[in-house]
Amino acid sequence: MSTAIAIVGAGPRGVGILERIAASAPELLRDTLDVHLVDPYPAGAGRIWRDAQSPLLAMNSMASDVTMYTDDSVVCDGPIIPGPSFWEWAQGLCEEDLADWPPELAAELRAVTASTFPSRRLQSRYLASVLRAVVAALPDDVRVHVHPARATGLTERAGRQVLSVEGEPALTVDTVVLASGHLDATPTPDEQALLEAATARGLRYLPPEQTTDSDLSVVEPGETVIARGLGLAFVDLMVLLFEGRGGRFEEGPDGLAYVPSGREPRLVAGSPRGAPYHSKTHYQLRAGRPPVPRFLTADVVDALPRPLELRRDLWPLMAKEIAFGWYHELFLGHPELVALPWEEFEPRYAALDWDSPEMVELLAASVPDPLDRIDFAALDRPFDGLAAGSLEELQPLVRARIAEDLRQHTDERHTPHLGAFTAMLAVYGEITRVQGAGLLSAASRARDLPWWQGFFNSVASGPPGFRVRQLLALSEAGFVQFLGPGMWVDLDDDGFRAGSTTLAGAPPVRSTVLVDARLPDPSLERTADPLLAALRAAGEVSEEVLRDETGAVLRRTGLIRVRPADGALVDAAGHAHPQRFAVGPHTTVKVAGAFTRPGMNAQSLRYNDAVARAVLLSLPGADSAAA
Repeated sequence: MSTAIAIVGAGPRGVGILERIAASAPELLRDTLDVHLVDPYPAGAGRIWRDAQSPLLAMNSMASDVTMYTDDSVVCDGPIIPGPSFWEWAQGLCEEDLADWPPELAAELRAVTASTFPSRRLQSRYLASVLRAVVAALPDDVRVHVHPARATGLTERAGRQVLSVEGEPALTVDTVVLASGHLDATPTPDEQALLEAATARGLRYLPPEQTTDSDLSVVEPGETVIARGLGLAFVDLMVLLFEGRGGRFEEGPDGLAYVPSGREPRLVAGSPRGAPYHSKTHYQLRAGRPPVPRFLTADVVDALPRPLELRRDLWPLMAKEIAFGWYHELFLGHPELVALPWEEFEPRYAALDWDSPEMVELLAASVPDPLDRIDFAALDRPFDGLAAGSLEELQPLVRARIAEDLRQHTDERHTPHLGAFTAMLAVYGEITRVQGAGLLSAASRARDLPWWQGFFNSVASGPPGFRVRQLLALSEAGFVQFLGPGMWVDLDDDGFRAGSTTLAGAPPVRSTVLVDARLPDPSLERTADPLLAALRAAGEVSEEVLRDETGAVLRRTGLIRVRPADGALVDAAGHAHPQRFAVGPHTTVKVAGAFTRPGMNAQSLRYNDAVARAVLLSLPGADSAAA
């Protein structure tokens, strides 16, 4: 029997783990190694990035901002093995390479630039090429086997792991890594009750799910649809219901205009925040990458009294760090917009507490235009303060704010937004460490972490600018209307009703269709994954439950408990399994994306490396002395 690993999930996370296993195997393993990739979706791309999806759906990152490989910026224990970013891969292809490609994909590849937001189908090709390159470069004693099937169960026999695979013989391996990405879940009790009530009334309700897998044929042309959620799932919904039904966008004298097909519905959309995610930035840093982290460092955080409260103890440092990225870019990239040189501003800024009167005074004196000062309240709640007496009256007010946000994310005068984004990634990494190390109080994890994740998603995970232009065009044409902050939904015998606190006193919007335009909340308890469901039933995997000092439940996060350092699965008794690991958004270790920008010392790449080395060291032939 050879030493063997099974990686369940062969998308970017699984392939990232494989690449890091291959990198460290010569150092840490004396035996030959078989690695089994198990995934019903295409290996490399996985479910989200598979080729079999609408060609209209695009990435939310520019071609130059996506890589799967480590580079000299990455601080990790494993060897650095560079590889091409998406843009470098695209530049390296020739006409011979494109000969067997679908014509539309070949045409897109020829037109791609560093600042293009590629289609997900083109990203699928890049990810497949990464997998091929990783396999081609494997050490002689490492072999990879791809199983295009679903893993359905995991048991243990004689110290080895037995992985049940649908339609195939079971795999007996030494260690298993669960890298399945976003997991489907059955509806929550509230969602199930709404679904049953809607069905009984002849209404149509689509609970949260991957929008690309939703049956949107239930939406009839011309009817009003209430959409709850304005994040990336909403953007996909917009694409599929308008362009996906034959509508098109045309540039005209007044900007982008939507030309309908006659098959589209009318969307009325909202959310608690009420605003779409901020647009991606469409420029590069002028001052280079800010030297972060500077204030929210592990040494500083570890010296604070425990337990920590995120908003009370960490947010002043988080805000100062993010703002440092903003002002580093403003002062060094746009010196004409400030009243002090960086060399004078920086030490004064460093010495002051965030939001102190002295800090406020320094920023007002050194940054004359308020628009050039970072405004966290406006970033977090960009539509707050809006009020209107009717849905129609609200629309131009909303469009004006969306258009201004888009302008600032595409106009190079406002590159400090990118400086703040860069610092925000460093902050995200430290908060992930703090969370995993158990430094936050349970109350803060229950209350503050959801706020922080929502804020991060809104600011850092938004759609490309061309999608925002399309959204504005659809709104101008009357096909998309916004409810504003404070959305509410209920139903009566006549259908769904929706409104918001922004439209207090206005009649509600009525519809027979409600779409929850978001991914399901993570839930081990309600998981649709048979492998995890069986492990949970056996007590061999456990869900994070936050409790107060008395033991009362504050919140069930739905996340799978793992050991923070290496992703080892934690069972119901609190024991970490030495041969079972998990990585991804369904676990208690949250990393910002499976792939990232080159040159950013990416948290995802560092964590992949840590997990991969722990996996190798769990094997019977491991050379622990070399670790």
